[in-house]
Amino acid sequence: MKHLLLAATACAMALGVAGVHADTLPGVKGINHIGLTVPDIAEAEAFFTDVLGCEKATSFGPFRDDTGTFMQDLLDVDPRAVVNQITLMRCGFGSNIELFSYDAPGQETVRPKNSDIGGHHIAFYVEDIDAAATYFKDKGIRTLMGPFPVNEGPAAGQAIIYFFAPWGLQMEAISFPTGMAYEKDGGPVLWSNTDPAK
Repeated sequence: MKHLLLAATACAMALGVAGVHADTLPGVKGINHIGLTVPDIAEAEAFFTDVLGCEKATSFGPFRDDTGTFMQDLLDVDPRAVVNQITLMRCGFGSNIELFSYDAPGQETVRPKNSDIGGHHIAFYVEDIDAAATYFKDKGIRTLMGPFPVNEGPAAGQAIIYFFAPWGLQMEAISFPTGMAYEKDGGPVLWSNTDPAK
């Protein structure tokens, strides 16, 4: 299997050098933001700022359409849904976070588990996973088992711990300061501590 993967990678690289590329989103540069609908936007802003060290960039809203279908056409939500506020957060070198506060007919409050279709989590890269775990404990943040070191397979070299926002959003702290095992065979590096803005 490893030989097939290496052969496929070499073939793809050769095609790329020759100017043949897969059909992809034109001009894509990366992930700009992750959008999260939260039950209390002030609580969410405080958590991302005071606990996780993100910086609030701006807030705006509300957005609504009391008679037409703008909200449905733009966002695929109920036509009478109201976006009360959107707050944009800058989080280190990674993706931005976009927090939404909604009121909508039939609004669901079910939080999917990691194992559910549509389940999700946000992972924050940290330099020291043990320090992160101690920090969560000192702050009274709910965590799961960990830090858990991965010692075998392609992801060997990373350590993780899952934690939760006050409203139940599952998140992860992850660290792999010496890289992961798969990197020795090539492939994209999943994290760099170099600030792309500089």
